[in-house]
Amino acid sequence: MKLNENYKNLAESYLFSNIAHKVAAYQAAHPDKKILRLGIGDVTLPLAPAVIEAMHKAVDEMSKKESFRGYGPEQGYDFLRESIRGYYARRGISLDLSEIFVSDGAKSDCGNILDIFDTANTVLVPDPVYPVYVDTNVMAGRKIVYMNATAENGFLPMPDESVAADIIYLCSPNNPTGAAYTAAQLREWVDYARRRGAVILYDAAYESFACEGVARSIYEVEGAKDCAIELCSFSKTAGFTGTRCGYTVVPQALVFGGMSCNKLWLRRQTTKFNGVSYIVQRGAAAVFTEEGEAQIRANLDVYRKNAAIIAGTMDKLGIFYTGGKNSPYIWLQCPNGMKSWDFFDLLLNEVQVVGTPGSGFGKNGEGFFRLTAFGSEETTREACGRIEKLLRAKQ
Repeated sequence: MKLNENYKNLAESYLFSNIAHKVAAYQAAHPDKKILRLGIGDVTLPLAPAVIEAMHKAVDEMSKKESFRGYGPEQGYDFLRESIRGYYARRGISLDLSEIFVSDGAKSDCGNILDIFDTANTVLVPDPVYPVYVDTNVMAGRKIVYMNATAENGFLPMPDESVAADIIYLCSPNNPTGAAYTAAQLREWVDYARRRGAVILYDAAYESFACEGVARSIYEVEGAKDCAIELCSFSKTAGFTGTRCGYTVVPQALVFGGMSCNKLWLRRQTTKFNGVSYIVQRGAAAVFTEEGEAQIRANLDVYRKNAAIIAGTMDKLGIFYTGGKNSPYIWLQCPNGMKSWDFFDLLLNEVQVVGTPGSGFGKNGEGFFRLTAFGSEETTREACGRIEKLLRAKQ
């Protein structure tokens, strides 16, 4: 018996595990210090009232024999899929119900979708990059090629005709950099993928933050259904990080070598996935009601305000950054040429603020740092005040 030796090629621990260990060690040594966390992108506001009400009703249904539900359809209940289809339709995008698959989150699907692709495919990912894109392909032994995302290109790399790729990961608005593609820029990626016979895995987990002239879906580009799978999540849109629900769109037009990606994904899901709970799906469907959307917009506005507070602090300090407008992330250049982990240690030890070192997202992340807007306004303002005071003292 042999184990999967590709795991030997992974880093020994996950980026956020390293951060957690460092923070725990500091807190143990300084129990009197108040640590402010602007690191991991976890939401802090509760679920919207419309969502909670829908979940409560679903719980009551589960208590009665006549309305109890057991196993649900692996691709999701029609009531939720219809709600998702309506959400896209309101943005001018037409989807067939069979193209929508409900999941327990975009992170899961980012890894699981690889089951339908051969391990001989070459994968193209940006650097810096969300670690899951890399690690899941390393686990499978695929060849990974990196495209440089840098300050010079606004952290939005564009296609390079000299690079041959089969699977392309794009995330917009981007985690970790906060940069976001326009529809015109995505058009170039769609054209590239179609010429190459490649597939784009488009992570739209943060699409609800896109509001200033950038794309919210790759399907805003004509021809994208021939080459792109879109993965989305309720985690950041509606605060489902602990509730777990997302969805993936696999168009019927997506066919390679005479094989339908939609049919393969359906087969994979019916074999390996038992679906998301009925109660959670009822809550997710309430996200797209008129009442739910209004309540969720109010929550998103809180995070947008926090992002503006952080961005404003960087502006006052004269620090280069991306994100903060179409994204809950602010990707800033470490001051005075500091390395990412050195800046992490400085903030933790001097002012007890936790962020994420950019080098943890790839070599091009060295010298950069990520802050998130998912805390409370009070925490965000206090953390920014501490950072500003510290850095001004060192200028």
